[in-house]
Amino acid sequence: MTNRNKGIIAILISAFGFAVMNLCIPLAGDLPTIEKSFFRNIVAFVVALTLLMRSWSQVKNQVQVGELPWKTLLLRSILGTIGVFCNYYALDHLFLSDASVLNKLAPFATLVFSAIFLKERMDKQHLIALGFAFVGVLLVSKPTGATADLLPYLVAILGGLSAGGAYTAVRQLNKQGVPSAFTVAFFSGFSCLVCVPYLIFNYVPLDQKALLALLGAGLAASFGQFGITLAYKFAPANEISIFDYSSIVFSGLLGFIFLGQVPDGWSILGYFIIFTGGLVTFLYNRQLPRKQLSR
Repeated sequence: MTNRNKGIIAILISAFGFAVMNLCIPLAGDLPTIEKSFFRNIVAFVVALTLLMRSWSQVKNQVQVGELPWKTLLLRSILGTIGVFCNYYALDHLFLSDASVLNKLAPFATLVFSAIFLKERMDKQHLIALGFAFVGVLLVSKPTGATADLLPYLVAILGGLSAGGAYTAVRQLNKQGVPSAFTVAFFSGFSCLVCVPYLIFNYVPLDQKALLALLGAGLAASFGQFGITLAYKFAPANEISIFDYSSIVFSGLLGFIFLGQVPDGWSILGYFIIFTGGLVTFLYNRQLPRKQLSR
C-alpha cells in the first residue's frame, strides 16, 4: 500500500471521528463553549499521554539535544485552539450541517498554506478539484434563514481557516520527526490550560447526559486528531486533503439518524459536487509517477 493510500484511510477515519464529535456537542446541551472545549481536550490529552509513553524515549532524546520545534508546536496549538473554540461556538449556534461544512474550509486552507509555507506542489487539477469542493460546500451551507445573526457564520469560517493553518503546522512537525502522540498531547494540554481561567469563575455543573456526551466528544476527537496527524505524515496535503470533505456525508448521516435532519435538494447536489472534486483528485493522483505518490 502506498503512503498516499495510507493517508487517505487515515483522513477518512479522522473525518468520521470529527463528525461524531460534532454530533456530541449539541447533544451535551446548553453549556458554555469553552467548557465543552475543555472536556473535549482533557479526554484527548489523557489518550495522547497514554500513547506517548510508548515513544517517550524518542521525545526525551529530542528534548535533550534541543531538536523539538517549540515554535511550530506552539503555533499548531494556538491555531488549533482557536479552531476548536470557533467550531464549538458554531455548533452551538448553527445547524449541525451548516457548522460542519463551513469547517470544511480547513482542507482548502491547508492546501494553500502548504503550497506557500512548505513549498508543496499544487497543480491546476488540484485547484479544479478544490473548486468543485468549495462550490459544493457553498451549496450545502447556503443561508437557511434560521438565524439573522451573521456572527456564527463568520466564526465558523474563521474556525475552518484556523484549522487549516494548524494542519499545515502538523505537516511540518511530521517532517521534523515529532511523534504524533506528542503533537496531540501538547496541543490538547495547551488548550486545556487556556480554558482553566474561564472555568474557575464560570463553571457550570454537568448532568449525566452532558458528561457522557462530552466524554464521547473527547474520544471521537482523539480518533479525529490522531487520524489527521497520521494522514499528513503519510502524504502531503495536495494529495489527500480533499478526502476530509467526507465528514460532510458522515455528519449528514449522523444528523439524520440522531437529530432527524433531512438534507434538501441543494445539499444533495452539494454532496455530489464535493465527491466530483474528490474523484478528480483521485484520478489525477493515480496518473502521477509512483515515486511522487510514495514520498
